[in-house]
Amino acid sequence: MPKKKKPAEGVKRKENPNVMGLRSAVLEQPITETLETNYMPYAMSVIVSRAIPEIDGFKPSHRKLLYTMYDMGLLTKPRTKSANIVGQTMKLNPHGDAAIYETMVRLSKGYEALLTPFVDSKGNFGKVYSRDMAYAASRYTEAKLSPICAELFRDISSDTVDFVDNYDGSMLEPTLLPTTFPNVLVSANMGIAVGMASNICGFNLTEVCETAIACIQDPDHNISTTLPAPDFPTGGELIYNQAEMEQIYSTGRGSVKLRAKWRHLPGENLIEVYEIPYSTTAEAIMDKVAELIKSGKLREIADMRDETDLGGLKLAIDLKRGTDPDKLMQKLFKLTPLQDSVSCNFNILIAGMPRVMGVREILDEWTAWRTECVRRRVYYDLTRKKEKLHLLNGLKKILLDIDKAISIIRGTEKEADVVPNLMIGFGIDQIQAEYVAEIRLRNINREYILKRVEEVSRLEEEIADLELTLSSARRVKKIIVEELRQVVKKYPAPRKTDIVWSGEVEEYVEEEHVEDYPVHLFLSGGGYLKKITPQSLRMNAEQKYKEGDGLFWTSEATNAEELLVFTDKQQVYKLRLRDLADTKASVLGTYLPTQLGFDEEEHVFAAVKPGDYTGSLLLIYENGKIGRVELSAYATKTNRRKLTGAYSDKCPLAAILPLREETEIALYSTDGRALVFSSALLAPKSSRTTQGVGVMSLKGKHKLEKAKPLGETPIQNLSRYRVRSLPAAGALLREEDRGEEQMNLL
Repeated sequence: MPKKKKPAEGVKRKENPNVMGLRSAVLEQPITETLETNYMPYAMSVIVSRAIPEIDGFKPSHRKLLYTMYDMGLLTKPRTKSANIVGQTMKLNPHGDAAIYETMVRLSKGYEALLTPFVDSKGNFGKVYSRDMAYAASRYTEAKLSPICAELFRDISSDTVDFVDNYDGSMLEPTLLPTTFPNVLVSANMGIAVGMASNICGFNLTEVCETAIACIQDPDHNISTTLPAPDFPTGGELIYNQAEMEQIYSTGRGSVKLRAKWRHLPGENLIEVYEIPYSTTAEAIMDKVAELIKSGKLREIADMRDETDLGGLKLAIDLKRGTDPDKLMQKLFKLTPLQDSVSCNFNILIAGMPRVMGVREILDEWTAWRTECVRRRVYYDLTRKKEKLHLLNGLKKILLDIDKAISIIRGTEKEADVVPNLMIGFGIDQIQAEYVAEIRLRNINREYILKRVEEVSRLEEEIADLELTLSSARRVKKIIVEELRQVVKKYPAPRKTDIVWSGEVEEYVEEEHVEDYPVHLFLSGGGYLKKITPQSLRMNAEQKYKEGDGLFWTSEATNAEELLVFTDKQQVYKLRLRDLADTKASVLGTYLPTQLGFDEEEHVFAAVKPGDYTGSLLLIYENGKIGRVELSAYATKTNRRKLTGAYSDKCPLAAILPLREETEIALYSTDGRALVFSSALLAPKSSRTTQGVGVMSLKGKHKLEKAKPLGETPIQNLSRYRVRSLPAAGALLREEDRGEEQMNLL
């Protein structure tokens, strides 16, 4: 019995009684040890044996399926039921028939997910560009290998790749497929492992082969001249950005933009979309367009239909009269998946280790691996020819005296002594003697033996040539190049995705149509805002407020204007009046803290109409200081609602006044004083959080209470309060300047 492993230092063992009265040991294991012994093997298994493709361009599930079909003879035999293939594949892949069939669907010609499909399918295999077009069950469809699979399995029986036992040790399967072209770049592949992922976009077969040839012949070859951009089976247009493409080619990471192909039928006032980006589906596009139409953002479309049939994908868009199809498509490209991005992450297993590589590095790795495959094949052929030459050399010795060979065989009493007697009689080894002894009686004639012997010189030439090939890297590369040229010749692949330079693409600029009309704004102290049209206000001018609430601010405006709402937390919120619904005087209105997303315990302090953000804003503080800030400091290029640091937090605000032109301002303090000064005395500051300059000198605990433009005050004795230099204390208000009427008791 093996010795029990002692618990690690610091690990305690608890004894817990179970229901049977027995005692079971529970091992408390550190989390680091749990991760190392349990989680890491699982993670590596997913990475190495399931999710990440290898240098031949296949994951294990793809390789097991294709090899099973090859072993069934489906490269040359007619199609068979997919259910039969799935069942046979389970000898290599025990993960269930559903997963195997889904793998077959993706590799099939009917599904159209690959530029070079490996499964010649018959029946309904669904479509990659449709979310709802499901594939039929495996008992209804048929399949065989596509002709190009001959390039996947070429010389697989010549020891070009290693074979390993399957999961139950009942048969062998290849660890890789000896593809004669860089399938890792041709076949699109995506996989999500543990802690990493792989997303390889497909490239055109012809372009990849020509690029591989050029890189083998010239290590300094500029890849972009022969491999301009990825190619996708669903077609469309690739918006070419040179910087992004160079990043993908050099690092293996990045993204490319794809957009749909379309045509306009003027006679029917109709747009037909017949190719879409590889990363989306027709249903996703239809859903997004319907959503935009419902929200009122697409008013140019009368109807949209999916008219996909046996001829291929077709989305029909009926246009309203007067619609510009080019501008509409620019808008659709901007707002819908008709233009989408495809991310690239060229993560590939090399010798069991995942590596993210650029295109040139991938081609170099493939060339090195393919070189090894060719060398193994040449060595295999060389070994077989040497063995045959060895047999023929033994036969050549028999040719000297056939009668002697016959007499030796006839004179041998025991069958077991035939081979040893031939070895002694002609000086040949056991293998050669076995070969001679197995010659049929009808072939023991001079003509047959001479023909066999004549092969010796040819075999010697071939062996010399193969040995020369093994010793020459140049000749091995020549073989690889020739095989690549044969692939290009046998399987021509025209490009499906057109390339459009990014400079030629017109970007859609949203021109939002805003209906403009006059409105009246009413803001209550509790934060309720009403937007009322003049017509509604004439019908009912009596305003409704909550109990204890009342009018705080009112102004005339237009529906297209914006409103800046300042709060007591040094923040300002931008509100577009067009986003508010027109209301009546009899309702409470829109609650701004909820509409704008105020922070907790945040309240409205002031509301300002910024207009075109020209002019200034006077930030008047209770300590008598005033900061003059340009309104443009509150303008934002984006539709950002919230702006922090709207004003200084060193002292509470007393008032905020917008300033369109220079005017006189009246300040009032809590000790009954007033001060009138010209705004021209204040210089604008660059920072919103400026503390300003001293304007009104205050005594004791008194503070600045309010501020108004002089034209809105009842002050009559202007010369008493007006000052020409700052700061100043102001003068005590006279009764006639307060604007308060005495109550008469009759």
